[in-house]
Amino acid sequence: MKKIVMFISVLTLACSLPLGVAANTKQFSDVSTQYFAEAVYDLAERNIIGGYADGTFKPGNSITRGQAAAIIVKMLKLDTSNVKNPGFKDVSTNNGYYKAIATLAQKGIIGGYSDGRYGPNDPIKRGQMASIIVKAFDLPRFSNTMNPFKDVEIYPYLPSHGENILVLHKLGIVGGTSKDKFSPNAYVTRGQAATMLQKTEQAKMPMTLLKARDFELDHLSWITPDQMNKDVYEGILVKGKAQSTLYPENTMQLVPLKKGTSTLIVRGTKANKEVNKKYYVHVKEENGELKPTLQQTDDHLPTKVDLSLYELTNKIVNNITLSTMDGKKVSDNVTFEKYKEYYVSVMIDAPGQYIATLELADGQHIRYAIEAKTNSNSFFYTIETLKEQLSDTYTELTPNIGKHKIITKNYEQIASITRDSGTNTFHAELTGQKEGSIIMEYENSIVMETAVQTGLGVSVKRIGVIWNINIGFTGFTTDM
Repeated sequence: MKKIVMFISVLTLACSLPLGVAANTKQFSDVSTQYFAEAVYDLAERNIIGGYADGTFKPGNSITRGQAAAIIVKMLKLDTSNVKNPGFKDVSTNNGYYKAIATLAQKGIIGGYSDGRYGPNDPIKRGQMASIIVKAFDLPRFSNTMNPFKDVEIYPYLPSHGENILVLHKLGIVGGTSKDKFSPNAYVTRGQAATMLQKTEQAKMPMTLLKARDFELDHLSWITPDQMNKDVYEGILVKGKAQSTLYPENTMQLVPLKKGTSTLIVRGTKANKEVNKKYYVHVKEENGELKPTLQQTDDHLPTKVDLSLYELTNKIVNNITLSTMDGKKVSDNVTFEKYKEYYVSVMIDAPGQYIATLELADGQHIRYAIEAKTNSNSFFYTIETLKEQLSDTYTELTPNIGKHKIITKNYEQIASITRDSGTNTFHAELTGQKEGSIIMEYENSIVMETAVQTGLGVSVKRIGVIWNINIGFTGFTTDM
């Protein structure tokens, strides 16, 4: 096992903003005990938001896209001194929100409309606000999150406000306007905006950003997180965009959730060659904070193997023994689990070829070959199984198939095939010379509603000393 350990510095999602900028908190006449009062006074005390000359805050008024940009720039203390003009038609350099809008646009946090406008005076919508907050505060881009909202859509492989709405909902930053509606196109009020921003700061989660170079790769293309202990951390691959200063390249967000060890597989390229790397992810608590480290490894985890009981008449398994293909006993009483009457499962913890022998309640012994191969794409072995079967019989129920013809040349090296005289019953037996397939055609094809059966196929496979022969029908599907 490779003992390469990567020590990771942890970022904090919410900015550490100083409290108490102003000595006294001004009381607004229209903000008293409402749910947003604490957030309003907190942000007002820090001079991030303000009220009106008449002593009101007007919490029910909508907030504009320009105002939202200015507030977020102030909260994050972003430098607005040297900004590139984003070129929005309706945002001149004289606009009071120009520097804030240009700063966020340059970082890829905000964008404009398809007609080239930004709409600084347009009321900002709940869906738009969600996307700005997720990008501005660089929240984890949680995926596969349960969607409780009927009016929030997620488009596979396409960015949408929906993904960011669910991120905020998962973190407890925002809820719906009703049990099953979010109202993404409803306008955000000043009171709601204050609450959303304060809750975002409070939703502090440790997060680590890992780029291709952290894995000694030129490009990071895919990740497979947590194949064991799935609740130790969450791994998200954020697709990079050249124009974004936040994520100009593909980046993994690693969010530790609790102490423990899990796994990670990354795929990328190095010198134009595809590379897979496997890591253990160790999460420890230091000074009250969860911190992850990565340990590169070639290990495999014990892997479940399913042995089908489908074709067995007696499906009661009393015992399973396991040996290597050359006869060395591994266990004469393997622990197994049974799933109804469909299959039994055993665990394999080393690569190689094995024979599992099932002892059934009626005294039968059924042998299965198991082949476990190492896999750079997974912590689990690649498993292939084969039930021992030296002969097979197939009876065609449709009477008028006529004569049959074996198409495959030298098929006798694969199997012997016979047909009972005056019947449509076929028998296939192994010759033990080689694996392969045999194709047999009927004189009269069988036409069904959506398919045409033209004959039979015989398949012969082998793993080690275990052989299997199987007969099944061949043909093609038709248009309905």
